[in-house]
Amino acid sequence: MTSIKEDEKKEIPEIIHDPQTNSTYQRLRFFGKGGFAKCYEIQDIATNQIYAGKIVSKKLMVKSSQKEKMSQEISIHRSLQHKHVVGFHSFFEDSLNIYIVLELCKRRSMMELHKRRKAITEPETRFYMHQILLGVQYLHSRRIIHRDLKLGNLFLDDDLHVKIGDFGLAAKIEYEGERKRTLCGTPNYIAPEILTRDGHSFEVDIWSLGCIMYTLMVGRPPFETSTLRDTYKRIKQCEYREGISLALQALSGPWQEIGSRYAQAVVNNNTINQRYRIPSSLRKPAISMIGLQLQAKPSQRPSVDKLLQHEFFSSGIMPAALPLSCLTTAPRTDQLEGVTLHRRPLNEVNTNADQIMAVDSPVKRGPGGEPRAVDPTSHRLNLILLRDQLATLLGGKLKCRRDSLNDDMCDPSSQPLVWVGKWVDYSDKYGFGYQLCDESVGVMFNDTTKLIMLANGVNVHYINRQGQEQYMTMREYPQELDKKMKLLTYFRRYMTEHLMKAGASVPVRESDGLSRLPHLDRWFRTTLAVIMYLTNGTLQINFQDHTKIILCPLMQAVTYIDVEKNFRTFRFSTIEKHGCDKKLYANLTYALEKIKSVLANKLC
Repeated sequence: MTSIKEDEKKEIPEIIHDPQTNSTYQRLRFFGKGGFAKCYEIQDIATNQIYAGKIVSKKLMVKSSQKEKMSQEISIHRSLQHKHVVGFHSFFEDSLNIYIVLELCKRRSMMELHKRRKAITEPETRFYMHQILLGVQYLHSRRIIHRDLKLGNLFLDDDLHVKIGDFGLAAKIEYEGERKRTLCGTPNYIAPEILTRDGHSFEVDIWSLGCIMYTLMVGRPPFETSTLRDTYKRIKQCEYREGISLALQALSGPWQEIGSRYAQAVVNNNTINQRYRIPSSLRKPAISMIGLQLQAKPSQRPSVDKLLQHEFFSSGIMPAALPLSCLTTAPRTDQLEGVTLHRRPLNEVNTNADQIMAVDSPVKRGPGGEPRAVDPTSHRLNLILLRDQLATLLGGKLKCRRDSLNDDMCDPSSQPLVWVGKWVDYSDKYGFGYQLCDESVGVMFNDTTKLIMLANGVNVHYINRQGQEQYMTMREYPQELDKKMKLLTYFRRYMTEHLMKAGASVPVRESDGLSRLPHLDRWFRTTLAVIMYLTNGTLQINFQDHTKIILCPLMQAVTYIDVEKNFRTFRFSTIEKHGCDKKLYANLTYALEKIKSVLANKLC
């Protein structure tokens, strides 16, 4: 086995040279894989700039059609330059591989966002859809059809700006009225005219955009079923999955003109209860825009230009930016609803940031906002899901052998976004303090109330015993929280001075006003470990031997931090297929045992 692994590493050298530009890259960490390609972070040794290196082995490019497809992908992608398209830097090859150097989108694809969040809020959808449409508008202006628009091909940069990528199925319309006839795409996003081979053009991208918008707002694709055959049947008949009838909605309300033509067609076909179904929780502008995109006849779908003018974009809040916390937790509802907090200018906050961090007791300047009810928690459901996943994994014939999992089997896209980096147990007097990986700090008090301070040291969230959230700052908070705010400051100082190296203060960003972090929901200690459960479904177990596991039922994965502090994430399906070492097996077994105990005692 060792020789095979060494051969694999030799096939992708650590130092990669581009003879065309005379650039030299160092291969860094594995970033992911898909189809024929493996993706690594690569660094230009001369400039230190980091890119995504898409590397395809020539051993896999055996058919002329595969080589042609790769050539077309490179030709199309290198011709594009737009802020919402993944940047193309260069490509070259050697005797072993083809290398494509691309813009690195560290926040992964929107598929990971979907897995962690399911349905997202309307303002977030507005933020993302507007950017996606701008990117597709650019492609169509260059006479390019993407033909595989889906969440997995929409990437996010550090500012959560969308970048359209993967042009492996893209095609160029060479003349007016040309129709392509290739059967291509991804089942949940494929347009009906592709399936029927009637010929297709730009309209297939509009259909895919409708599927994307529906998935973002509803939490699942509109035509998804348990079988490919049924999914294709629903697509051909334009039958949405479940909810209320768009046609009925279309016959009333201020947007009657937009939707009535399509509603009447449905009424005439006497299929009003079976077609155009969208959950009633969505507002009418959103329902209208989805319905316009998901028209069975391509000619009835609006152009990108018209979609950008749709009332959906003017009927509610359009965030100027989103915080990174949105990748795992819904943003603050008060801000998205347009409620303005009393906040100082950012330059003033930055000027006084060090002073705020230095004081022992925060200064009260005014009341915090009113407590706000949050969506019903799914903490227990996530634990039940995790229990079932682990029971299935450990109940099978799982192989326990050394070196069964190598680095290429890692799934970095499933890596947790939030985990507990440091903790302090002071529960004999006050509570349990912890610091998340982003340097935010929280305290779970003995009375079950919670305080969370963002990494910027300014914004604070308070969760009362009923689970209601209240937003405030270190200078503006209710007087009754005075003692708890002091304790929060003490916990933060202790962990900064004693449990981690002091670093530069985190700058305050405008998007911090929308941040809502996952927080500690439960914790307990045993003779072997400290167990912490976060509100985003993450279960973390820190063992006494300094190994750690971080389990996520939504990503169906475990992150294993061994005694040498190697940080590797594996999907449960990978472990089921290849096995794991005895230590990880023991840790997973222990986790299942504790989850069962928690659920039996109804402690969550």
